Amino acid sequence: MRRIAPILLEWYAREGRDLPWRRTRDPYRIWLSEVILQQTRVAQGMDYYLRFTQRWPEIGALAAATEDEVLKLWQGLGYYSRARNLHAAARTVAERFGGEFPKTYAEVRALPGVGDYTAAAICSAAYDLPCAVLDGNVFRVLSRLFDVETPIDTTAGRKAFAELAQSQLDPAHPGLYNQAIMDFGALQCTPAQPRCGDCPLAELCLARAAGTVAERPVKQGRTKVSDRWFHYLHIVCGGKTLLARREGRDIWQGLYEFPLIETDGPADFMALTALPRFAELAGDAWHLIHSVEMPRHQLSHRTIHATIHRIETPQLTPAAEALAVATETVGDYAVPRLLERYLIKYQI
Repeated sequence: MRRIAPILLEWYAREGRDLPWRRTRDPYRIWLSEVILQQTRVAQGMDYYLRFTQRWPEIGALAAATEDEVLKLWQGLGYYSRARNLHAAARTVAERFGGEFPKTYAEVRALPGVGDYTAAAICSAAYDLPCAVLDGNVFRVLSRLFDVETPIDTTAGRKAFAELAQSQLDPAHPGLYNQAIMDFGALQCTPAQPRCGDCPLAELCLARAAGTVAERPVKQGRTKVSDRWFHYLHIVCGGKTLLARREGRDIWQGLYEFPLIETDGPADFMALTALPRFAELAGDAWHLIHSVEMPRHQLSHRTIHATIHRIETPQLTPAAEALAVATETVGDYAVPRLLERYLIKYQI
């Protein structure tokens, strides 16, 4: 199986994707691409990478930005903790390392939001350190090549695959090898309908020989997904609209949204009007313009059922006044993708 590295590198030279972060040794740009591409397809992430590098071409500029600016540019990518960690890590580099990206695996791994995979990807691509990456593509390729039955979502599985990945790394070209095996998983050894017929590793693939390609990799279990019911009050008064910033450790932390009433299950509009929070925000002389039931919004662990009620009031209550912004500036605030779709549809 020691033939894997040269075969992968030869395949990569022919088939590898030409991506802008692969044409640089700048650790900032490599790190930025890795953070953006977590949970994001390359086709979608490319535009965000180009926007970020144009807006903040070096890490000091990103560190000097506000969190709201970063979240606004990130809007639409989801998993907003990535953006907050990106910003926090940039500030850490500015404060602790004088604006120069750290050069050791341990220092890179210690940055906010940087895990084993991201640290290995940065250090191998930027500094040629012999660190093997282990992402979904690599799990799939190795599990099929070696026909591994150990579930990848267990402690034992992660440890076994980390050792296996490191054993196959080409120490002379670690960055190229890591990019090669990830592209191989993305383009050749795909989750569904892998191209086994023209695979350069077909003769070495134990899962192909055993007929278990479709069963690899093995996962122990699925994460339970729960339902949540959101009722947004899109309250407008004159030239003002109410917006609230999400706090705490819940989803969409730091993003802005219309005032929210969450219920344990489905609830109609009249049921909402009986709640103290509704009266606190809408007052007594409100007028319902429309109620929009949004398409179900799926997150990794949550299914959001959202309805948006547009309400006009002649006067803002004290509680509403504290949340009021000029309606013409609503587009300047970073909002969840769910609300962005509503704002675009109704040209708000």
